[in-house]
Amino acid sequence: MTIRTILVDDEPLAIQGLELRLEPHDDVEIIAKCQNGREAISAIKTHKPDLVFLDIQMPGFDGFSVVQGLMEVEPPLFVFVTAYSDHALRAFEAQAVDYLMKPVEEARLADTLDRVRLRLAEKSSVGEAEKLKEALAEHAPEAAAEIVDGGDGHTSSRFEKLINVKDRGQIFRVDVDTIEIVEAAGDYMCIKTADNTLILRETMKDLEKRLDPRRFQRVHRSTIVNLDQVRQVKPHTNGECFLVLDSGAQVKVSRSYRDVVARFVH
Repeated sequence: MTIRTILVDDEPLAIQGLELRLEPHDDVEIIAKCQNGREAISAIKTHKPDLVFLDIQMPGFDGFSVVQGLMEVEPPLFVFVTAYSDHALRAFEAQAVDYLMKPVEEARLADTLDRVRLRLAEKSSVGEAEKLKEALAEHAPEAAAEIVDGGDGHTSSRFEKLINVKDRGQIFRVDVDTIEIVEAAGDYMCIKTADNTLILRETMKDLEKRLDPRRFQRVHRSTIVNLDQVRQVKPHTNGECFLVLDSGAQVKVSRSYRDVVARFVH
């Protein structure tokens, strides 16, 4: 798969340096180079690239303005490149794949491209799956219904392995394997591991899309639990029960979500 890429930086030498570092990566094709934000918005809308390496500090439209200027179209993946580390928080808030410091290190760039390839593969597999479902629904509705009812439409590679959480002015990279419970708290999510609790500004609906549903299930209207962490099921009154986790924490399962408990009973 070729990664169609645009480079954006107001410094020609910075573009040349990044171009040289990208040369060993045969699957990266540079289709355009831009020196300011307005050029970048126009080029992205015209060429529809897979990936954009985007400088943050540029005259006129800065990197964040470029992202905002593309809200009405399907955006590419962005990697922010800058000489200033204090923009890292905003970069992750803008859903950037990564944030690279100048001068870009070759090993660090290679890691970033691996993340890009994974994201593009996930995006492609989801898109192909949707096309297949649409075709089946039109030409073979019975087969489509069977996939919906009994098939496993999810692959582990589609879901997040790490979640970036901005909390208390820092970025925490949370391994999803360590998450025990996710609880809704207004417009925020409380992500609890065995030794930490972090606050994420995101809706439960959006967070659920990022977590593998074979492992992370709602057990209450405002609670998601990591089923791999469950070690005991304790019946309670009125058809409710408690899940006991590895850490000893207990999570109440409401009657509306009793089907989750059924998978532990053989």
